[in-house]
Amino acid sequence: MLPVVAILGRPNVGKSTLFNRLAGRRLAIVDDTPGVTRDRREVEVELGGRRVRLMDTAGLEEAPADTIPGRMRQSSEAALDQADLVLFVVDAKSGITPPDHAFADLIRRRGKPVLLIANKAEGRAGAAAALEAYALGLGDPIPISAAHGEGLGELHAAVARSLPDPPEPPPEPERPLRLALVGRPNAGKSTLLNALVGEERMITGPEPGLTRDAVPVQWRDAEGPVQLVDTPGLRRKSRITGRLEGLSVAATIAALREAEAVVLVVDATLGLHEQDLRIARLAEREGRAIVIALNKWDAVAERDATRRGLDRQLADQLAQLKGITVVPLSAATGEGVERLMPAVRRAVAVWSTRIPTAALNRWLEEALARHPPPLVQGRRLKLRYATMPATRPPTIALFGTRAERTPVEYQRYLVNALREAFALPGTPIRLHLRGTDNPYDDQQERG
Repeated sequence: MLPVVAILGRPNVGKSTLFNRLAGRRLAIVDDTPGVTRDRREVEVELGGRRVRLMDTAGLEEAPADTIPGRMRQSSEAALDQADLVLFVVDAKSGITPPDHAFADLIRRRGKPVLLIANKAEGRAGAAAALEAYALGLGDPIPISAAHGEGLGELHAAVARSLPDPPEPPPEPERPLRLALVGRPNAGKSTLLNALVGEERMITGPEPGLTRDAVPVQWRDAEGPVQLVDTPGLRRKSRITGRLEGLSVAATIAALREAEAVVLVVDATLGLHEQDLRIARLAEREGRAIVIALNKWDAVAERDATRRGLDRQLADQLAQLKGITVVPLSAATGEGVERLMPAVRRAVAVWSTRIPTAALNRWLEEALARHPPPLVQGRRLKLRYATMPATRPPTIALFGTRAERTPVEYQRYLVNALREAFALPGTPIRLHLRGTDNPYDDQQERG
């Protein structure tokens, strides 16, 4: 169930304008006339990297229960009872009024987490006027302008800090790990599948292209069920001839996209070719856990030199998967095959890592201190807050002023720093940068 964030305050402080701004589109009618909003309006939005149910409410007014204002207040109080977090909005321009004090006391008595939002605080004068809101005793006021989109970055960050971390999902019934074996033709994928399952499930031979479709095989390793998928070899596009080979390539790409983990099988006697790197990059773009199986290791004479050369290639040409696990093995003789599935399981564990919000923000503070964000068009970026909205692969949302303009080089620095700090070798990492700009631009303060 999504957490509920309710926007409360007396009439005409800008609640519906803020609701529309956070929703990113005009949903609630706004007008200078107090009391336009009479019913609660809800929308699912993302605030501070979390999906929430955002509520717009009627203005809080002192009125008899049998009047329209009285019924509007009852509706707003019902929203207060449902809320996991309250955004209590006051008008910084007109100042704090006795009704603001009365309703602040009401919210305090209900014991709800609350953020004090000082709206209409445009520019320096508005920010100074917002300080008057300290008198309400609800903590530090957050100065914003809902009409002009000012201060929303700090609001998002404050919401993220105020909401509890999402609960861990309940354990799922045992289901198989979806694992695809991919690589160039004749790298030994089918032989490796047979070696893993311990029987001749796939036809093998010296002729390239024996496997023409993505073939799933149900199996169990030491940790649980696995759906192994043997796939046809992927050639360079220019070498694909005929409709059947085109269908085989499509089947391989579909299997890769449906997989959770990928083993890239490389022929150690031929080395790491550009097509192997293309396949690895495709798996990274799809966000899969990846391990490299360096097959036919028994036929390699200069093993140390071969491994050093491979490591250099990976560092130079596959930096986005820094620390990727490489397992030398021989599917034909069985040498090293027993090390492959433990490596895959470790890669999947890294791929599924969830980092607590507090630890993530300590890391961000240290990373910014070591290497501050650069200037962009003469203005320094301000990255204020980090959260992890998803795993599989690890996905980080960064919030701040002009965050969306962060240069690629600095993004790469952050990804590498994150990978090192939280031990995330060889896994794809997604970085989502969220600035304060908003496509909705209503120039009027409404409520």
